[in-house]
Formats: sequence, structure tokens, C-alpha cells
Amino acid sequence: MATEIKAPTFPESIAEGTVAAWHKKPGDSVERDELIVEIETDKVVLEVLAPEAGTLTDVMAEEGDTVESEQILGKVGEGKTSGDGSGKPDAKSDKKDEKKAEAKSDKKPSGGGKQHEVKAPSFPESIQEGTVATWHKKVGEAVKRDDVLADIETDKVVLEVVAPADGALSEIKAEEGSQVESEEVLAIFTEGAGGESGADEGAGEESTGERTEDSAGEKADEKVGDKILAPAARKMVAEHDLDVAKIEGTGKGGRILKEDVQKAVKDGSAKKAAKPAKPPAKAAAAPAVEGERPEKRIPMSRLRRTIAKRLVEAQQTAAMLTTYNEVDMSAVMSLRAQYKDTFLKTHDTKLGFMGFFVKAASEALKRFPDVNASIDGDDMVYHGYQDIGVAVSTPRGLVVPVLRDTDHMKIADVERGIVDFGKRARDGKLGIDEMQGGTFTITNGGTFGSLMSTPIINPPQTAILGMHKIQERPMAVNGKVEIRPMMYLAVSYDHRMIDGKDAVQFLVTIKELLEDPARLLLDV
Repeated sequence: MATEIKAPTFPESIAEGTVAAWHKKPGDSVERDELIVEIETDKVVLEVLAPEAGTLTDVMAEEGDTVESEQILGKVGEGKTSGDGSGKPDAKSDKKDEKKAEAKSDKKPSGGGKQHEVKAPSFPESIQEGTVATWHKKVGEAVKRDDVLADIETDKVVLEVVAPADGALSEIKAEEGSQVESEEVLAIFTEGAGGESGADEGAGEESTGERTEDSAGEKADEKVGDKILAPAARKMVAEHDLDVAKIEGTGKGGRILKEDVQKAVKDGSAKKAAKPAKPPAKAAAAPAVEGERPEKRIPMSRLRRTIAKRLVEAQQTAAMLTTYNEVDMSAVMSLRAQYKDTFLKTHDTKLGFMGFFVKAASEALKRFPDVNASIDGDDMVYHGYQDIGVAVSTPRGLVVPVLRDTDHMKIADVERGIVDFGKRARDGKLGIDEMQGGTFTITNGGTFGSLMSTPIINPPQTAILGMHKIQERPMAVNGKVEIRPMMYLAVSYDHRMIDGKDAVQFLVTIKELLEDPARLLLDV
């Protein structure tokens, strides 16, 4: 009985994919969970594994065909694939196939093979266009599959455009600074082209990237390394900056699969050796300008323009007010000092202040649902969950990634999430979906020394909490003057939605929870 091979279930943001490569042909034997075909989408390359051991009997979607989520791609059935009746591939047959592949490779023109259109990613509805920020590769320069070719800067994030295969760019159609729309063609890419990525004579590499075990193959390995990575594994290795030489592959022929990389990440066995610290880079010299009163004019980045537009709109459309209070941070600081080493050892992340504020805000939002609501036209939308955005400063501007369901998160989860957001925000690696849908925002100007400020609401949200610098001040405590670490808090709110009484009580609730952190644990 034949078993259907189906495309993976695509997420909602991906409508369809393209059959990039079949690693087996009809009549070939396959093992259960062996890589059989790859589906390329506008965001990632998905691996399809054999559902059962047997023989590939049918291919119903050829390479280059467009397929939808869970579409049938082929079938695996029972059957013999070689003369010995064992169901295993015949060694002689394999060698014939290898020789055919080598002969085919030898006949390929030096200029490369199949051409691909390199397109901009599919932008979500909230993003109309993007700007080609940087081309990382030049025409004719050899690249590997999944290498970053270009960066597209949108209103919210920088999107990476990767190489569809080994080869080189043969033409760039959208230069740096060009405005591009969703899925617009950016360049033409040719497989096998480029000074270093083309198949060397006798290199013995098949188009799938697997190498034969002859002396010519060893020569190729010296150039590209002795590890064969599946596309998903290669991407994960890059994301976690791992040493491929330290990862053991469990796939066919030692191929490194995604699961092998996940295991290496989990046990920490493939970390790269620490590099010596580099001396701080010198600031780029300002362009020479004649006269004693120099000026420099540069175009405002797309992200900076969007930030400016949204801030002005927030002030023009919302009836924005701000209420202030101050919180004694003694209890939180004492708790942090007492448990910070144990916390780090247990959770592998530092115990900061943000975790306490996010948890206190989550509890206060449950008690004051108006503050957790948003305005949509003439409707008021009440959210039965707490998704808190945390403002992060980057060289490109301010971004607000969102922590989801913070009322169910532990403080350690919050701290890890914020550290991850901060790192990826500075590297421009945040996804669009990670910065959408928040119900409330927290911003911490105290990181930069701000003693007090008036935060601006992040529409369509109706409130934002501003944290500030902790500063020791003389306070009256039980009739005596004591020096206490104090922080000013500010809540800006939309008076169309939130009454002043609720805004003040919301902020007082946060103050009380922070001054007695045990209340967060006891839910009182």
C-alpha cells in the first residue's frame, strides 16, 4: 500500500511554496525519516522526510512546481529496488548514478545552469513597500545556498534575501536605495555560476550538494569543508554561530540534519572558541566640508520616518494625559541582591528589574481592563490576555517587540525574552510578527539616565508605562528621614478610553506590587 508524501503545513503568513529539489527519483529506495524533497517558500526552506521506508513510486509535483500547504507531492510504496530483493539500493546502481551525475556535471557550461528570479519577500498588509538597504554580494561573486544576498529595510524590520542555490548573481535589477514592492524581482541568479562555486573538473559534487567518496571529492571538501548540511540545518548553524566541525551528522553519508544542530545547541557542544576582543573601532571621519560651520545632510531612514509619523499621529489623535508616581525600589533591589547568583545558575540568565515590572504590569492590567484595551475606529476592543511590548533602542531607531501572554510567564522567561529581543533588535533580526499585536507597552528611559519623562502612547494601544533612573533620595519613613532608592514612574493614557481615576489606581497598583514583591507570588 502506498503512503502519500505531503507538503508541510505552512503557517498563515505563507500561502504557497516551490518544489526546490527532489533528493530521490522514482524507483529509489528510501528509509523512514530520510530527506526526500525540499520545499522553498518566501521565508524558509522546508525539508520533507520519508513517512515510511520503501520505494519512491510516484512524483506528483516536479521541481519548480508551486505547491500549497499539505498538497500531495508523491508516494512511497513497498517494493524491490535492486536485484538482491532486499529493498536496499544496489551499490553498482549507485555508482552508475554517480558517474552519470559526474558526466552531467562535466558537460555543464562554465557560466552556470538554471536561472532564478531573486524576489523581495512577501510583505504583510501593514507594509506597502521597502528599500534595498544593502547588497552583500556583487554580480559574479560566488555564493552558497542560503547566503544573504541583500537586506530590504521596511517600516519595521530589516528583511534578508537569501541565495536560492549555490551560484552567483548574474544581474541586479534593484540597486541600493531603490523602493521595491512585495515580491518584486530584485535580481537574476544563476546556479553554478561564480568564480569559486562552480563545479571543478572532477569535483564529484552532485547538484544536491552531496559529495562522492573519491579523491576528487576530497579535493572539493578541502575547499568547502568536510560536512554536508541540510538547508534547515545550515540556517540554524548560522543563527546560533556554531562550529560545524564539532557537529556529528546522523543523516545519510554523515549529512547534518536539523535535529543534529538542535542537539548541539541544547548540549552546547558546538560553540565556537571565543575570539580575542577587538579594539574599539574608530568613529568614521565626517566628510570634509569647507568653512568653520560644517553640516552633514543624510536622508532619514525608513524606520526613522515611520517612528516620526506614528509619534505625531499619536499626539494628534489621542486625548493623551500623563500621571506620575514614585516607587521605593528597596524591596526589589534586596530580593535581586539576595538571589541574583542562584537565579543565574538556575535559569542561565541574569535577574534584572524588567521582569518585576512586566509581572507587576500584567497583574495591574488584569485588574484594570480599560488600560489593556485598544481603540479601533469607533469601537473599544477589550483584550482577555496581556501582550506587553518592551521598547528597545537600536542604532536604526526604537522598536517594540512584544512578549506574549505575560501573565503566564515566569520572571525568568521574561528576562530571557528581553535579552533575546535586545540582541536581535540590534542585529536587525526581529521578525515583523514579533512587533505586532501588543496590548500595552513599557519603556525604560532610566537605562540612559532619564530621571523623568512623558512617554508617548503606541497606537492602537491606550496606555504606556515609563520607567526611569533609580536615584537615592531622602524619604520620610515612619516619621524618620531615610535614604531610599526611588524611581519615578509615568503612565501616559488615552483619556477617550481611560478615566483619570483608573489610570491613577492602575499606577498605584504597580507601585504597591513592586514595593512588596511577595504580593506578585501570593496574587494579593
